[in-house]
Amino acid sequence: MKYIVAAALLASTVSAHGGVTSYNIGGTTYPGWQPYQSPSGQSTIERQYSSYDPLFIADLGKINILCNNAGVTGTGKTATVAAGSDITAYWSQWTHAEGCIMVYMAKCPSSGCNGWTGTGTAWFKINQVGLISGTMGAGKWGSGQVQDTLKWTVKIPASLPSGEYLIRHELLALHQANNPQFYPECAQLTVTGGGSGTPGPLVDLQKTYSGSDPDVNVDIYIASKDKTSYTCPGPAVWNGAGGSTNPTTTAATTRTTTAATTAATTRTTTAATTAATTTTTAAGGGGGCTVSAWGQCGGNGWTGCTVCASGTTCKVLNAYYSQCS
Repeated sequence: MKYIVAAALLASTVSAHGGVTSYNIGGTTYPGWQPYQSPSGQSTIERQYSSYDPLFIADLGKINILCNNAGVTGTGKTATVAAGSDITAYWSQWTHAEGCIMVYMAKCPSSGCNGWTGTGTAWFKINQVGLISGTMGAGKWGSGQVQDTLKWTVKIPASLPSGEYLIRHELLALHQANNPQFYPECAQLTVTGGGSGTPGPLVDLQKTYSGSDPDVNVDIYIASKDKTSYTCPGPAVWNGAGGSTNPTTTAATTRTTTAATTAATTRTTTAATTAATTTTTAAGGGGGCTVSAWGQCGGNGWTGCTVCASGTTCKVLNAYYSQCS
């Protein structure tokens, strides 16, 4: 009987939540860490982590918030990725539709990534998607896209300087009222063919999130259920140039894009009445950069990239936010 109970407990643990378990980079699949298998013999580009279980507000100042439980050092492998190319993370499962998907990177020290824990003011955000449409209580979220597809693709900024980096995929699940759940996982990359951009703003992830932040400690079912705007926590998304963009100030943080009435400046100021229109831009900000699927491409005050990656177009969600989809 005790073995049946133990097996049932393991099954219930595995059946909940989720975590990144593989990556595709340049057409090559890299197995990720398998938390429910023996760590013996596992050597992956992904930092090890102990389970699919979440981190909570009480963990925000701890080292675990960087790359999950037991994720402080690498297991010996690094994947090479060209600046400007895509990287796709895959989840074996993900069960929560409400919340943000955020992707960070951090430049490793000269000694390399493998022995570096990721501490300090080193992290910058390259992608995020929060509330896409509808209300917080019944709308479409970035986390729901991961639930639907079990993958997330981002473009390594073309102007990112070459070198060794950590990439950190984080899901912030908001399905429990006033009890946010954090699911970060990290992998080690060597970026080649990079540019001369200056990533930023840089943050210390052990000091970035706060349990008192109303967009972290939130009730999407009662107090905030009818709200149509949401700000993902953390810094603004780096636009691939010398500064940063600020998609975190708008509600639907991932259908970004610009009602480009000015071909060269692409700072799009689109009226809210054009929220359903689709635009494509001939030229954009950020020094020839392109925006990957579900990234921001326009809105009032937007100064970042406005050219969507091949196969996607810039769609206006509201006057302040447009997205490549």
